[in-house]
Amino acid sequence: MSASRQPNFALLLGLAWLLAAIQLLAQSWGDTAQTLADTDDAMRLAQLRDWLGGQGWFDLNQRRVAGGYESHWSRLVDAGLAGTLWVFGRFTEPALAERLMRTTWPMLWLLPTIAGTAAIAWRIAGREAALIALLLAVVGLPAFHQFRPGRIDHHNVQIALGVLAVAAAVWSDRLRWAATAAGAVTGFAMAVGLECLPYLMVCGVAVAARYVVDAKGGQAAADYGLALAAGSLVGFLVIVAPDHWTRGVCDAIAINWVALTVIGGSGLALAARFAGERMPIRLAQMLAVGMAATALLVAIEPRCLRGPYAMMDPAVWPIWLAHVREMKPLLTLTIESPLTGIAIAAFPAMALAAAFVLGRSRELRGDFGFLVATAAFAVAALTTLAAIKSASYATWLAMPLVACFALHLFRLLALESLVPRAAVGVLLTPAVLSLGAITIANAAGFGAHDSFNRSEPDVCFKTESYAALAQLPPGLVATDIDYGSFILALTPHRVVAAPYHRLSAGILTAHRALSVPPDEARGVLARTHADYVAICGKSGLRGLGTAEREASLWGRLQGGAVPGWLEPLPAAGPFAVYRVKP
Repeated sequence: MSASRQPNFALLLGLAWLLAAIQLLAQSWGDTAQTLADTDDAMRLAQLRDWLGGQGWFDLNQRRVAGGYESHWSRLVDAGLAGTLWVFGRFTEPALAERLMRTTWPMLWLLPTIAGTAAIAWRIAGREAALIALLLAVVGLPAFHQFRPGRIDHHNVQIALGVLAVAAAVWSDRLRWAATAAGAVTGFAMAVGLECLPYLMVCGVAVAARYVVDAKGGQAAADYGLALAAGSLVGFLVIVAPDHWTRGVCDAIAINWVALTVIGGSGLALAARFAGERMPIRLAQMLAVGMAATALLVAIEPRCLRGPYAMMDPAVWPIWLAHVREMKPLLTLTIESPLTGIAIAAFPAMALAAAFVLGRSRELRGDFGFLVATAAFAVAALTTLAAIKSASYATWLAMPLVACFALHLFRLLALESLVPRAAVGVLLTPAVLSLGAITIANAAGFGAHDSFNRSEPDVCFKTESYAALAQLPPGLVATDIDYGSFILALTPHRVVAAPYHRLSAGILTAHRALSVPPDEARGVLARTHADYVAICGKSGLRGLGTAEREASLWGRLQGGAVPGWLEPLPAAGPFAVYRVKP
């Protein structure tokens, strides 16, 4: 078929997105009426409502957390959610408009994510590879986790921007505007959050490395550097309050990160404008710029060398963060839940094999686009080994490599017609590979006592479970920190803590209030001026031994031994609520 008679690619892209969206709606629409997707989505909803209720753009303090809690989340996501809510509010009542907003917002970001993966595949192996990437995305269920209805936190936005930045970088040696786009998207992505920073750094290093190897890459390097410096500076000014301009932090855009991007970007642009004729000179230029930018980053806030949680109290780790599922290393998760770990690893493992096979081609080994795409995926795979929260990045960045490998496989098997090619392509999709890996693992006995197939959301997180609590006079609630965000979103109450690393003191206090014996717990709750104690379910109080758990206030309440200073309130739902007597 001639190129002029081929279906319009934008139309196929839109169709792929529509098919993926239909899958997500069919799977998750009902859940949006029953529960908020997770703690982050609940907190995002609370933050959005505060802003729409009159809280300032730069004011990210959650006043219903005892002692206050300054969020590190970006107002840019709040602005997008507010715009989406406004659109639906034009023709529906407020509750339905909010539900439609929570449903639509994450799926909107699925479109640029699919487009980015297809663009990377197209750059490496042409339009046919991009078409296969669309197929991988459509049958890509494991990749949809952060895009399912209800996910309004920030992860889907960051995944989309990370993939788009990589796509722009891989095209920067072919299209003049691509380098500028890569720098600008990087600046925007940093203003949203720093979780995609490893993949953004791959883009910057790649553009600079191309300039070092080939002076002809100087124009792209200059364009990228200027766009990076300007984009990150604008993002900083839009997001950060003026009274915080001189404060360095490790978990969000701040002066230390802007120093890195502005010095690094402008230094790269300046060096590229006066490109040295010899490669050693260009290498020296880049090393000097990189060291200067990094030195300034470290000088402003040296603790950030230890990562985004460097400012968190280390005591919080064993009682909370070490038990958060998304923070677990892939190997640890696989030992605890083999089917889950195998399902996560199946498609990235296929991409690793694909990269190895494709890398045997001398042409591809020298191709800038392939090298950048492979490097971005490799970094995503490594970060997934460290914490499975990066698995979505690994899956999406794996798709272009698997798509290109599929073309190689078609040639190897001499598949010319559409039907056999489509059949083989489907076998390489994330959904089929993960399902196949799970089936094999089950047959081998790894699925016994595995938690991969969980029936429905824990009743303690369902919206209806908070209805009775919401009817009580507003007060301060001491409860498991995982319920804190839901209480903020679904009730008028305040909470002692919620599951966020900037709330170290509150987390330690909330944990101590429930984990010590009743007499000691009374003093802790008195100091916090708590009005209620609420417990739900049989799990909780991580980091305690059996004896400590049984002796704790939480354990005594679970056993029905209510201390005299607590007044049981009528039960209506899964929560047991007690009023703290004056």
